[in-house]
Amino acid sequence: MLAKYRALPESIRQYLLVTGNYWAFTLTDGALRMLVVLHFYDLGYTPLAIAMLFLFYEIFGVMTNLVGGWLGARLGLNRTMNIGLGLQIVALSMLLLPSAMLTVPWVMAAQALSGIAKDLNKMSAKSAIKTLVPKDAEDKLYRWVAMLTGSKNALKGAGFFLGGLLLTLVGFTGAVAIMAALLFIVWLCSVLNLKADLGRAKSKPKFTEIFSKSSRVNILSAARLFLFAARDVWFVIALPVFLASQLGWDHSSVGSFLALWVIGYGVVQSAAPLLTRGRSEKTPDGATATRWAGLLTLVTAILTAVMFTGWIEPQLALLTGLMLFGAVFAINSSLHSYLIVSYAGDDGVSLDIGFYYMANAMGRLVGTLLSGWVYQVAGLGACLAVSTLFLLLTYLTSFKLPRVNSTL
Repeated sequence: MLAKYRALPESIRQYLLVTGNYWAFTLTDGALRMLVVLHFYDLGYTPLAIAMLFLFYEIFGVMTNLVGGWLGARLGLNRTMNIGLGLQIVALSMLLLPSAMLTVPWVMAAQALSGIAKDLNKMSAKSAIKTLVPKDAEDKLYRWVAMLTGSKNALKGAGFFLGGLLLTLVGFTGAVAIMAALLFIVWLCSVLNLKADLGRAKSKPKFTEIFSKSSRVNILSAARLFLFAARDVWFVIALPVFLASQLGWDHSSVGSFLALWVIGYGVVQSAAPLLTRGRSEKTPDGATATRWAGLLTLVTAILTAVMFTGWIEPQLALLTGLMLFGAVFAINSSLHSYLIVSYAGDDGVSLDIGFYYMANAMGRLVGTLLSGWVYQVAGLGACLAVSTLFLLLTYLTSFKLPRVNSTL
């Protein structure tokens, strides 16, 4: 096996290393989120209080993507990726204290480190793909980005399952300790094997260059912000709490269901190149993104109407709607992930990608806070209504994305 790995081209070996790092990190990130939501719900925290635990996670994600893109261009993506892995180990270690000592400020601080770690890792992984694919090989770029993004989300789903299972089997502290130990091994392998100076810009970018000067990157970033706010406003806090409190599901059931959903979501993302092009060999453009955003808006609006009117039994409506939402959302996310890597400049690629994922993190922040507050005040149906509004904004913004052979 090792001999076959060494026989692969250098670009493929580096791609596999980047992907492996991203997978390992994502597994712990998904598990940690599920652990925190379910553990602190058991301790009696309200949905809004649980959402506040993730406040710094999302805020620092916004800041990290802005600064991280600049750091990646100056220091190299190998270093930013390894820093991200190391910070996640520190964040997990902070949660090894007994439950009585896990105060809200302490958990928020640990989540802040985890947010920095997650976005350094994601930005590094997505930017690295641009440097490893030959220029003008857009079809290959689309397939590699879709595979990385889809496999990452499948692992995130596995992380949800792992978090719920470990919480049931070994408790919160035991689960965190196991994940920290495994991630430490991954970090060591990454430090020893990931190529130095991957993605480092030829000219040292100034700090003022953290904001993108490309209008198409800015437009796509705005669409991404609304897209992820639309997902997280009902998925992050409202949905797992609804399943546990209103439908009576236990921890394992909640974790397993959300895990299967995210795994399926990842599989669809990986298949996006086939699903969006059909028999055509053309790579997607702004028109493709607009069509799929419109379809997702329609699906969510129908689900919202069903939940408010009670036409269908709530559990059946929710589970069916969630499957449809997940599939169409996965296509939208994969299209955006390809377009930003395609739009990003060749030198210092992480600058544009970091700015884009700053908008992504801002969308998650808005969605997470609204998920706790809107659910606590008005319930899951209201969360879905807000989601529909955000998706309508995604759809309208996407009209400004460039079409084939056009430039902005």
